[in-house]
Amino acid sequence: MPKFLRLFLICSILATAACSKIYYSGLEKIGIPKRDVMVHRVEKARDTQEETKQQFKSALEQFTFVTNFKGGDLEATYNKLNSEYEASVAKANEVNKRIADIEDVSAALFSEWETELGQYSNPSLRRDSQQKLTATKAHYQQLVTAMRKAEAKIEPVLSVFRDQVLYLKHNLNAQAIASLKGQLDSVKSDVSALLVEMEKSINEADAFIKTMEKQ
Repeated sequence: MPKFLRLFLICSILATAACSKIYYSGLEKIGIPKRDVMVHRVEKARDTQEETKQQFKSALEQFTFVTNFKGGDLEATYNKLNSEYEASVAKANEVNKRIADIEDVSAALFSEWETELGQYSNPSLRRDSQQKLTATKAHYQQLVTAMRKAEAKIEPVLSVFRDQVLYLKHNLNAQAIASLKGQLDSVKSDVSALLVEMEKSINEADAFIKTMEKQ
């Protein structure tokens, strides 16, 4: 295995600050700057959030179906609900990772940008670069704040789904279904709030990408 590829594989496992530096340095050697990595990661996070929206909609639909259960194979119905819950957990974890990836590359990009400001001999160019850095940092902060705010809405929904799945697992009967039905409006409200914040975060990501592409 080539040494370069081996380093990439090791870094992907260890995910340390030192390895991140090696990783970004390696990408720059093949013509991929940190800025492009950042934009790509924001795009991936945006896409993941869109997928997460759809997943939670699907989970809510299954939960609603369970509460309206009229007869049939209740165990099979439970299994579908559990699958939706597990898929939702997987998406929640992916959202968290995507945001962490953005934060990692942004720290590297801004640190490098700050350092390079001191290398200018032309005051006008340095001033212009400083202004762009300040603006980019501010827009980035808006983006991450929106993403973290949307992410914070996920756990309350997962918590409710988790409780319902666990309860239904040990109480596969009509009485359990009736108990879940009483919480349907609350679940719908939580999911609705999550979808609203996700949409805001997605829009913020689109705006950030456009800004970065113009610079």
